[in-house]
Amino acid sequence: MALFDNGFRVSTGLVIGIGAVILAPVIMPVLAAAAKPLIKAGLKGGVLLYEKGQEMIAEAQELFEDLAAEVKAELYEASGIVDASSVTSPATPAAGTEVAGSAS
Repeated sequence: MALFDNGFRVSTGLVIGIGAVILAPVIMPVLAAAAKPLIKAGLKGGVLLYEKGQEMIAEAQELFEDLAAEVKAELYEASGIVDASSVTSPATPAAGTEVAGSAS
């Protein structure tokens, strides 16, 4: 049989297959018990890495937002434009000033 002549006899493969089927119920629980802590440690490391990555991205985002705000403030200051949020309306006086006609 040239079809099955690859160095092993059919009986050798058959014996290995039968042995695997017989030993699988014994070996699988042992392998599962040994692999569970490894899988758990891997998942724990992945979750910690994910959380650390989220924290680093949030910090970088905050840094860029602060830099953008500083650049905008410098551009407003250099061009002489007054930022609308720093101007107080007559209805809302600046801190430490009195409104005309109010009795304290």
